Amino acid sequence: MDNGFFKNIEKKTGVNMKDVFDLANSLQNANFRDEKTVRSVIKRVSKLANKPVSRDLEDQIVKTIINDGSKLNFDTISKMINKK
Repeated sequence: MDNGFFKNIEKKTGVNMKDVFDLANSLQNANFRDEKTVRSVIKRVSKLANKPVSRDLEDQIVKTIINDGSKLNFDTISKMINKK
């Protein structure tokens, strides 16, 4: 990939691509059946995106990932985060 491509993404999102890649690498072998791991990931993503996640929403995401992980997709998570 072109370095300019990533610089463009950083400029538009305000998110450092190195941080995104570090997060992605850390998720490769993560145990998403472990509540502590899932909560840690949620907090890291929340901080990276600069979007606070309430305790209630965090609990809902954790429950969904742990219980329904095989059915989980980004669309489901996005809908949960964007609920008003």
